[in-house]
Amino acid sequence: EVIVQVANGDDKVQNEQAENLLTLGVDVLVVIPHNGQTTAAIVESAHRAGKKVIAYDRIIRDCDVDLYVSFDNVRVGEVMANYLVNLVPKGSYFVLNGPSTDYNAILIQKGFHNILDSFVKSGAISIALEQPCNDWQAIEALKHTENGLTQTQNKVDAILTAYDGLAGGAVQALTEQKLAGKVAVTGQDAEAAACKRFIEGTQSMTLYKPVKWLGAAAAEAAMSLAKGEKPQQATRTVHNGKIDVPSILLEPIAVDKSNMDEKVIADGFHSREEVYGK
Repeated sequence: EVIVQVANGDDKVQNEQAENLLTLGVDVLVVIPHNGQTTAAIVESAHRAGKKVIAYDRIIRDCDVDLYVSFDNVRVGEVMANYLVNLVPKGSYFVLNGPSTDYNAILIQKGFHNILDSFVKSGAISIALEQPCNDWQAIEALKHTENGLTQTQNKVDAILTAYDGLAGGAVQALTEQKLAGKVAVTGQDAEAAACKRFIEGTQSMTLYKPVKWLGAAAAEAAMSLAKGEKPQQATRTVHNGKIDVPSILLEPIAVDKSNMDEKVIADGFHSREEVYGK
């Protein structure tokens, strides 16, 4: 039996829902933490009740969480940055990260710099702006990009953003300066709006992370934990500030205009009508 609760981005509600589920006697909690720090209280409560917790998509920090199931977020950052440096190997970059409260954003930023730093050291690439965007909001990306364009007098060659919503905000700022389509922009999550921007020529790439892969991996792992078994796919670890958490880390798929149809549309993630409007 699967019981689903949604906290709608409210930390207090999420913790209360978890307590209620433990009272119902669930065997395993699968938690998508809104706040990776405060959610540690859920893990502590579950362990007091003798139950297991899986951190789904985002890591739960500074606790003894039993398992982490996600895409490899360092690799996510590396794939995006690698795509961009191949496309724009020289020039001025803006970097728009996710919020510092989301450990995924920290891991993605690490992946960015794993690729970028050697180019910066050589002088081929300069990072004119790097900012976190609170709550992954497009309005934050819009504001930071506008500020960056003002500071550099519109001199930017590429914008490395950690999420398609941030890419949308960056493209809006570029559009206001008649630069949309002239500046390479990355994103993540293969949102329909991003796929449409491929066609318009205003976004260069995104990362597709098939939800069905993630959901299936978490479901299989939850059943294993409920039986007292170690999930076989948990071959890696991610440090959460306290322990090296056994982890199942999936590989993201780089998508641009050239392979969008075969990767995103053929997979049923978006319909052709959603993207092309016909």
